[in-house]
Amino acid sequence: MQQEERTLDLSPVTLEGMHVRLEPLTKAHRDALVEAARDGGLWKLNVTRVPSQKTMAAYIDAALAARDEGRQLPFAIIHRGSGNVAGSSRFCHIEPADLRVEIGYTWLAATFQRTSLNTEAKLLMLTHAFETWGCVRVEFLTDVLNERSRNALVRIGAREEGVLRYHMIMPDGRYRDSVCYSIIAPEWAAVKAALRARLR
Repeated sequence: MQQEERTLDLSPVTLEGMHVRLEPLTKAHRDALVEAARDGGLWKLNVTRVPSQKTMAAYIDAALAARDEGRQLPFAIIHRGSGNVAGSSRFCHIEPADLRVEIGYTWLAATFQRTSLNTEAKLLMLTHAFETWGCVRVEFLTDVLNERSRNALVRIGAREEGVLRYHMIMPDGRYRDSVCYSIIAPEWAAVKAALRARLR
């Protein structure tokens, strides 16, 4: 029996909540993203890849090229209260045939870490993945050494699945082991309720 061809509407879209707005990433976000990354010197962290002032333009160009090829859907994360750009995130490794997507490339200025922004941004993106696109699986990958990220993923209801050894080469030359987490469709209702409760 032949599997029907599935497609997802990957048009740029704005996702908005009470605390955060995810708007389509553009080149116009460059300077504000540089400032966000400067808050905490995020490009210096050895457990993630955050662009610096020198690399931000190329980072955005690569994201937009991947968007145009239908491989990614990148966002700027906006703090609604101040209007400030707080960071960035995107849908990546989009697999329409398998109704699978990854949420990745997520980083926030130090000022906005451990606030409602990341929780609500994840809620908005997961809702879009499961309820608009009809995905059955959403994945997350993080550095095995990134305890803060790993704990945050567990808090939003993602399950740890395993370690991808020597998965990436980090800017300092380290071979990074990545931990894979996921949320699947049967878990979504409970995850959504828990995220909403946390935001309240």
